[in-house]
Amino acid sequence: MTQIEKSTFKFLKDIRKNNNRPWFEKNKAKYAIMHENLISFAEDLMSEFSKSDNIVPMTGKKSLHRIYRDVRFSKDKTPYKSYMSGRMKRDTDWLRGGYYYHLEPGNSFLALGFWNPEASDMKLIRDNIAQDDKPLRKILNSKKIRDTFELHGNQLKTAPKGFPKDHPAIDLLRYKQLVLMRSFTDKQTLDKHFLRECVKTFKAARPFLDYMSMILTHDLNGEPLY
Repeated sequence: MTQIEKSTFKFLKDIRKNNNRPWFEKNKAKYAIMHENLISFAEDLMSEFSKSDNIVPMTGKKSLHRIYRDVRFSKDKTPYKSYMSGRMKRDTDWLRGGYYYHLEPGNSFLALGFWNPEASDMKLIRDNIAQDDKPLRKILNSKKIRDTFELHGNQLKTAPKGFPKDHPAIDLLRYKQLVLMRSFTDKQTLDKHFLRECVKTFKAARPFLDYMSMILTHDLNGEPLY
């Protein structure tokens, strides 16, 4: 299985210090080597992980995000990211959520779940939590989830519209995103077994994604929406 090369992290460290087009053009050959390393990593990750989950088929190159930044609406006009990332999406309407990996010197992590879900999905999630928060809490408090992940996501300062401020599950209802994250040191990310650890980490979160998929494809009475 493909290993993240030290040269990949060196390029990302270098571009952090030299984030300009002339430097990038001069070092495009090094970028190409890094990109090929990450394409191979992405392809091996999808191939290995597809044995345990139903993933939308795509090439490794297609699954990677571009290094070029969209600076149109940003005060930061540096043209390139100093990290590389990629994603895998669960296939079919019945399997919701996705997987994300972020490779950056000093800030590598895996994430999965629901980042900025559609308003209709967020309402269904909150309605289910308000009706019975025990199933989700049981999953989030399970040893495998608790020992592996931290729950992240932007939160409202007060209760969402239509829910009382003193609702017993207000701590969960305030979330606008529900994302499980696990961080890695540079040593862990560059380890030859990192890809295997990614697969193991993503598999550990299946109870969370499967439960969320269930509530997002059924109404509050348990009837299928499709």
